[in-house]
Amino acid sequence: MGDLSHAHHVVIVGAGFGGLEVAHRLAGAPVRITIVDQRNHHLFQPLLYQVATASLATSEIAWPIRHLVRRRKEVTTLLAVVTGIDSGNAKLLLADGGMVAYDTLVLATGARHAYFGHDEWEPYAPGLKTLEDATAIRRRILLSFERAECETDAECRAALLTFVIVGGGPTGVELAGTIAELANENLVGEFRRIDTREARIILIEAGPRILPSFAEDLSAYAHSALKRLGVEIELGRPVRECTDNGVVFGDRKLSTKVILWAAGVQASSAADWLGVPADHVNRIKVEPDLSAPGHPEIFVIGDTATIDAWHGKPVPGIAPAAKQQGRHVATTIKIRLRGCISPRPFRYRHSGSLATIGKRSAIIDFGWIRLRGWVAWWIWGFAHIYFLIGVRNRLAVALSWLWIYVSGDRSARLITQGEQPPKQE
Repeated sequence: MGDLSHAHHVVIVGAGFGGLEVAHRLAGAPVRITIVDQRNHHLFQPLLYQVATASLATSEIAWPIRHLVRRRKEVTTLLAVVTGIDSGNAKLLLADGGMVAYDTLVLATGARHAYFGHDEWEPYAPGLKTLEDATAIRRRILLSFERAECETDAECRAALLTFVIVGGGPTGVELAGTIAELANENLVGEFRRIDTREARIILIEAGPRILPSFAEDLSAYAHSALKRLGVEIELGRPVRECTDNGVVFGDRKLSTKVILWAAGVQASSAADWLGVPADHVNRIKVEPDLSAPGHPEIFVIGDTATIDAWHGKPVPGIAPAAKQQGRHVATTIKIRLRGCISPRPFRYRHSGSLATIGKRSAIIDFGWIRLRGWVAWWIWGFAHIYFLIGVRNRLAVALSWLWIYVSGDRSARLITQGEQPPKQE
């Protein structure tokens, strides 16, 4: 591509679906690109729950960023933490005191789980947004079974075998279904003092039904499917307290040692960096062309942004939406480089909503058609494999799923990252 040292500099913060899509779509454009991320890998977040429930290994849903862009000589990757933006001087501020100058900045910084003003609950009710979250949750689930095997007190053993998931959206439903299968199928016969089928999996949703973003008939189907798996569903009673000993929802207290949070998200600090309007979860209220208010040279996409570009409704925080936004921003940048500065409004095209309930059932809402059951599960599986990066990774995930489906064996059932016992002298 020749010397790009003086080319238009596009800086992308975040190597998720949206950020990588911008970089991918700018291939061949007269730009140099810098990708900044606080982790060295791109993560396929829709399958995080399968790592958390021991179905997949971390390497099957995450890939080094440098490897993904290794053939793109115009792309530089920085492992760094962003602490602010000096928009007046067009510079990104880093935690180590460094700065990165930009001509165009793309903020694709994602979101974390939110506790509705109760951040003190996080140690007792971890959420699921990163690989570290997934492996920590996997450890917590598997350790609870191990400790129940050693526990002699009946009440303490019951608490160890009680698993509570807070939030009835897709992540909560998927977690509940896979934990139920883990207890009722995969672990059966492996313990001597406990019967894992006695485990209670309880899904708590503050609203009147689970999966509220889906049509009511699909929500009702998911409810029934979870009940068939043995999941207890509690509706209409919000959580009021999470502690090391249990959870309080409505007027009821439940003793448990494992609480998993899937009830809400909080966007990154990007709005604070820029000092621009944000919604109640700190997502930047972007302009119609996805630029930040008052900053046409800064674009905001994915979970960091909110925009009513779906027939007047907010764009959902899902991977296909982030990819569409990334594609739109890349096209806008290329058009601007050709001298056209007219704003290009973004329009979201919904390709469907999917959620799985265990390994034999799923629901899919394409708008024009709704599917449920095992057919939907296979379509869900193929759709997720299609989005994975690289033939090897698609094959690895497909083989893992097939093996689990046929044998019931979850090969990623390892307890790691714990404190090491003292060495024997």
